[in-house]
Amino acid sequence: MLHTTVRSIGMTVADLDRSLDFYTTVLGFTKITDRQVIGCESADVYPLQPAGLPAASEIYLRVVELQLGQETIELTEFLSAKGRSIPVDTRSNDRWFQHLAIVVSDMHRAYQHLRQHAIVQVSPQPQTLPESNPVAGGIAAVYFRDPDGHNLELMHFPATKGNPKWQAASDALFLGIDHTAIVVSDTAASLAFYRLLGLELQQESENFGVEQEQLSGIANVRVRISSLAAAEGIGIELLEYLEPTTGGPIPADTEFNDIWCWQTALVVDDVMDAIYRLKNARCPIVSAEVSPSSESDLEFDRQFVIQDPDGHLIRLANRA
Repeated sequence: MLHTTVRSIGMTVADLDRSLDFYTTVLGFTKITDRQVIGCESADVYPLQPAGLPAASEIYLRVVELQLGQETIELTEFLSAKGRSIPVDTRSNDRWFQHLAIVVSDMHRAYQHLRQHAIVQVSPQPQTLPESNPVAGGIAAVYFRDPDGHNLELMHFPATKGNPKWQAASDALFLGIDHTAIVVSDTAASLAFYRLLGLELQQESENFGVEQEQLSGIANVRVRISSLAAAEGIGIELLEYLEPTTGGPIPADTEFNDIWCWQTALVVDDVMDAIYRLKNARCPIVSAEVSPSSESDLEFDRQFVIQDPDGHLIRLANRA
């Protein structure tokens, strides 16, 4: 059994200074690192060479790592090759949808804080899921977007729900990241894939009704939600929209510099064992193996980039 850590969630941004201000000022993140990656060093961070990007020697990146509570995210701006924006008509059931679920200690105060900063809302207001839902009943949540249009969620757990760490006494309003949620087309196929990577199903529910409609901004919605956990780190939530089934697939020509491109970073104790499992299951390996250069300060000794069944990118690294 692999020992897996969901280490961080990565997003491509159009203007890192703007994003940095948003995540630190509005959401309480703290900047951990801020580095520029130039030329061939970019192969340590982006081992693929997509057709729409310049040669590695011409790629120029800025990468910032941010922390909230015990969890981290990574924001990357392509300074030398700007990608495409998130489509303005994007919906919560499109399969390029991915979001961060940020836990708050007080939903009312957190929501008022967001409104003071004029954030773009997906949900008209926080929704409390009904007690008729045995898994999610009593959880309050609201969807909104960052300056690039990335989906985010604030959530508050009642005393009987969620990871016990979210119930610990704290003076902070924004506590940490509970999970990243991704839209999938087939829960069974996605579960089989993520189990190969050492994650296990924790709980499942079907959410529907007016609260879920208001939360996701989609009418007549029914969504199957499967919560996965690794040995350590951020959870991964699979969202399969049973109704409506009109969500679009991830564009086949998606590249790292496109703003809708997210990456979930997994660290395992034996990356070659994970790759062997994936190959035996005929899962595509997107990149060849990459080892960081001697000048690199990255915390791995070999890595691969892979795709899940719907095309969500996973950065799979060996524990250094």
